[in-house]
Amino acid sequence: MSKIADIIKYEGDNSTFIWKHPIEDFNSLTQLIVHESQEAIFFMNGQALDLFAAGRYTLETQNIPKIGKFLNRATGDETPFHAEVYFINKTEQMSIKWGTDSKVQYIEPTYGFPISIGASGEMSLRAEDSRKLLLKLVGTESFLGQQKLVGFFRSFLMTRVKTYIAQVMKNNSINIFEIDENLTMFSEAIKNLLIGDFSDYGVSLEQFFVTNVLKPDGDRQYEKFKELHFRQYADIAEAKLKQQTDIIYAQTEAQKVVIDSQAQATKRAQEGYTYQQERGFDVAEKVAQNEAVGEFTNMGVGLGTMAGVGGAVGGMVGGMMNDAMNTATTPATPTNTGNDMATFKAKVEKLTMMKEAGLLSEEEFNSMKAKLLSEIM
Repeated sequence: MSKIADIIKYEGDNSTFIWKHPIEDFNSLTQLIVHESQEAIFFMNGQALDLFAAGRYTLETQNIPKIGKFLNRATGDETPFHAEVYFINKTEQMSIKWGTDSKVQYIEPTYGFPISIGASGEMSLRAEDSRKLLLKLVGTESFLGQQKLVGFFRSFLMTRVKTYIAQVMKNNSINIFEIDENLTMFSEAIKNLLIGDFSDYGVSLEQFFVTNVLKPDGDRQYEKFKELHFRQYADIAEAKLKQQTDIIYAQTEAQKVVIDSQAQATKRAQEGYTYQQERGFDVAEKVAQNEAVGEFTNMGVGLGTMAGVGGAVGGMVGGMMNDAMNTATTPATPTNTGNDMATFKAKVEKLTMMKEAGLLSEEEFNSMKAKLLSEIM
C-alpha cells in the first residue's frame, strides 16, 4: 500500500547551519514540522517557493499517490514533480575558530620598526537571511556546517583580517608590547569592519574575538625593542618607589620632631619656663664659660641685661655672669692686628648668639658691634 503522507522535521545537530531533509518528492498532505529557532524552505521543481517559521504545516504538492504512479511510468518511475525541504538552523553558534594563515607585515607605530605578527581567535555566527544564505552559498548541496561555512569565508576573512589588523593598530597607535591590554577594542574594531562582508551572504556576525596575537618572539630586533620598552617602565616604577620611600622617611622624621617638641614643651610647662628662657640660659652658660666674659662687661652688657631673661632662670644667668666676671682676673692685652680680628670675630659670634636668644635687641646688637669695630680701627 502506497504511503499517503510523510512527516518531515529537522534531524541535524546544533553545529549545522543548513540541512536538507532526505525525503524528496513527497506526497500531498505531508506534514512539515519546524521547531523554534529554525526556518524551512520548500522547493518545488527547482524553485524556492515558501519560507516556513516555527509550527506544523501540511504541504500541498502535485504528487498525488494514484495519479503520480501513473505519471511516473511515463518518466521511468521518476516523478516529474520534484519537491525538497531545507532546514535552516538560526541559533547563534559560538566558539567558531578562526586564524590568519600567514603573518601580517607592517611598521610598528610607536617605535617605527618592521614587524610580522599573526592573529587567531573565535567568533559566533547566526543565519540571518535564510533564503540568501541557501541560494548564494549552499546551492544544491545537502549540508552546511560550521567548518564548511568558515571554509567559504576563509579567503576574504584572511584578507580582511590581516588588512584590518595593520589598519587598526596604525590608526589607534597600538603599541605591539601593549596589544594584549587592547584586545577588546581591537576585536570590536575588526568586528565592525567584517559585519558587512558576512551580511552579504545572509550571515550575521554576532561576536568576533581576537584572543591571541602571535608576536615574533626570538627575533633579534623585536627582542631589542622589547627590552628597551620594559626597561623604560621599570625605571619609572623604580623612581616612583624611591620617591614614595623618601616621602615616608621624611614624614617619619617630621613626626619624630613633632613628638620631641611636644615632650619638650610639656617639660618646660611642668618646670615653669619658656623656650626663650631656656635658649637664653644656654647662651649665658656658654658666655660664662668663655674666658672673654669680662670683655662683654666693657661693651656694656651688664647683669641687668642678663637678668632680663626673667624668673628663676634669670637669676641663674645673673649668677653665672658674676662668677664668670670674678674669674676674669686679667684684662685683655693689646695684640697684633691678626689677633684683634680673631677676637673681634669671636665677640661678634657671641653677640649674635645673644641676639638670637632674645637677650639683645637689634639696636643693642648694632651698637655693640659698632663699638667693637671702633676698638680695632
